[in-house]
Amino acid sequence: MEISDIPDRKATATLPHTGSDLRKRPRAIPQVSGLTSETKDPDPGYSVSETGKSCEDEGNRSEAVIQSANHVANGNDGGDKTANGLDRGTDFAAVKLAYRPSAPAHRRIKESPLSSDAIFKESHAGLLNLCIVVLVAVNSRLIIENLMKYGLLIRTGFWFSSRSLRDWPLLMCCLTLPIFPLATFIVEKLVQQKYIHEPVVVLLQVILTTAVVLFPVFVILRCDSAVLSGVTLMLFACIVWLKLVSYAHTNHDMRALAKSIEKGDVQPNSLNTDYPCSVNFKSLAYFMVAPTLCYQTTYPRTPYIRKGWVVRQFFNLIIFTGVMGFIIEQYINPIVKNSQHPLKGNLLYAIERVLKLSVPNLYVWLCMFYCFFHLWLNILAELLRFGDREFYKDWWNAKTVEEYWRMWNMPVHKWMIRHIYFPCLRNGIPKGVASLIAFLVSAVFHELCIAVPCHMFKLWAFIGIMFQVPLVLITNYLQNKFRNSMVGNMIFWFIFCILGQPMCVLLYYHDLMNRKGKTE
Repeated sequence: MEISDIPDRKATATLPHTGSDLRKRPRAIPQVSGLTSETKDPDPGYSVSETGKSCEDEGNRSEAVIQSANHVANGNDGGDKTANGLDRGTDFAAVKLAYRPSAPAHRRIKESPLSSDAIFKESHAGLLNLCIVVLVAVNSRLIIENLMKYGLLIRTGFWFSSRSLRDWPLLMCCLTLPIFPLATFIVEKLVQQKYIHEPVVVLLQVILTTAVVLFPVFVILRCDSAVLSGVTLMLFACIVWLKLVSYAHTNHDMRALAKSIEKGDVQPNSLNTDYPCSVNFKSLAYFMVAPTLCYQTTYPRTPYIRKGWVVRQFFNLIIFTGVMGFIIEQYINPIVKNSQHPLKGNLLYAIERVLKLSVPNLYVWLCMFYCFFHLWLNILAELLRFGDREFYKDWWNAKTVEEYWRMWNMPVHKWMIRHIYFPCLRNGIPKGVASLIAFLVSAVFHELCIAVPCHMFKLWAFIGIMFQVPLVLITNYLQNKFRNSMVGNMIFWFIFCILGQPMCVLLYYHDLMNRKGKTE
């Protein structure tokens, strides 16, 4: 007995209903390769790939007939054509043939949806929804458990209740920092008018940029200021330092290009002919408030400001800032206060505290990232009509630690590439050493932003950043060995969530408490 997917339309239309005629009439159903009960040997001239392709084509035709039969079985019998281009007359025959007990149910080679070959080709929207539901359920239970155990720990005005708002020395220091960009502009004007020579310019710029960092450090260490206000001042000072270095370095490079053009060594183009016009106060003022750390004479600009959009984003900024403060006060503070020093107490207890702290710490970090890199920088860019808003990339898909550092903070990454990494390469420094120098600069500023406000130099932040160098090598090796993006991404999240930030929070908290205890 032979089984066909699609009967001949002409034979179906003229098929008599008498049994004798049915026996006499020659069979009009075509034979289907691979689906007959008596399978013939394939033609010796056929290759294996051709035979497989033929079977796959027949399988596709069979599935088209089944879909058409389903269409009819569901009552959709109107119209002349089905979705697969088959006539309605064929649909009724397909209903009779496609679901016969002798019709083959397995026609093609297929993988299970969760197999390694097919898992990344399938949609996992349902599993994502399940994860969201589980996440909401688990965190709701944690919130209820926390409220039952500690009560509501939120104080009135908890986010701005510290004496940081009354810390006048740090506030005055912050207000005096714009003096340094003004001094840098005066130096650039003097060298443009040829009043001072290039070595003097380099010396003055080094002094000014160094003073931008040392002045806040001196003020914070002399004053018994709040940690929050000290961190804010140091972050602001580091941003000013990065901007001034970019401003001085860019103008120095444009002067060198202008001299090369005068000598005829370099042909003029749009990138190197605007040095005389670039030294103006308006361009410097826009650069100092723009959401970028790399100076250039012009930036891509948007045509207008979306005021309604700015209001909505500012409203989101307030909400997520409050959520971040709530998690800190209600979850992180009790966990940290009930913990021991991770390097001095019981090992299992320290591991339990780190794991318990990892979840709320991750939430706070994600809220901080969303508030600053997405909401605040986009609000600032919209108000200034700043066009290039690639402040971050999809760092959550990073397969290695190196990819994470390249994608999570694009303003700093572009600054490092432009003013440290490639200048090192142009001076003959190997790539590995140039990357090490970039991490060294990052480690120094991380330590300054945390150690100076805490009034202690334990070098935990410095060690944590420099520890990224061997992690880059390890994760790159594992990625090359396994060739699987899932493995590298899981290793990245494990290091990011557990080994990194929670451990640093515990270390700095206990060292800070020990310092305050000795002082008292």
